[in-house]
Amino acid sequence: MNKLLKNLPIEIVDRIIEMAWEDRTPFDAIYSQFGVSERQTIDLMRNQLKPSSFRLWRTRVQGRKTKHLKKSDPKVGRFKSKMQRNISNNRISKR
Repeated sequence: MNKLLKNLPIEIVDRIIEMAWEDRTPFDAIYSQFGVSERQTIDLMRNQLKPSSFRLWRTRVQGRKTKHLKKSDPKVGRFKSKMQRNISNNRISKR
């Protein structure tokens, strides 16, 4: 595994894995937030997930337009949940 990835705190690794699983989070967002490239994200997923889970994830994201900003439709824009303004620290606030 890459030296950068070995030195990341477990909370950051967990967040990268969570973002990688999300269909609408592009690899570019992971890179801009954590400095981890698409290749490094794939390596991280390969090393942190069970082999069957990695294969399932890889099948889902391979060629997916929403995971690659260059392939996505610029007319659609960035995905933003309607709940976004109510979210703080990844938890939905009380209503």
